[in-house]
Amino acid sequence: MGIEFEVSEQIPATQETIYEAWLNSSGHSKMTGSPAVVSSAVGESFEAWDGYITGKNLELEFPRRIVQRWRTVEFDDSDEDSFLEILFEAEGKGTRVTIIHSNLPDHGMQYQQGWIDAYFVPMKEYFGSDVGESDA
Repeated sequence: MGIEFEVSEQIPATQETIYEAWLNSSGHSKMTGSPAVVSSAVGESFEAWDGYITGKNLELEFPRRIVQRWRTVEFDDSDEDSFLEILFEAEGKGTRVTIIHSNLPDHGMQYQQGWIDAYFVPMKEYFGSDVGESDA
């Protein structure tokens, strides 16, 4: 264990809008295009991508930071949970979203592209539309 990486992208929405969508089941599902059941409370569990991803909220600092325990169905039972730190920083007319993913198993580098394809690409499309800004 111990693989770590960072990915970052500018998303065309405010920190508050993205942060709130991330921790809201309907908003998370809409911004990724896949079913999610999430919580905005520390200590609560979540699942995203129709149960492919599961975890627990560890630290929540509205509207700038979320820290979570995180794993997928591809983790072995013996693998420890990984840690996800999501940072939201105002940048230009949007928000720089940075994901720091650590304590991943040996196959963990696959998730680096996964964050881009399964989160950043659909988020840019969703928040770039009129629906994203008002309906998150």
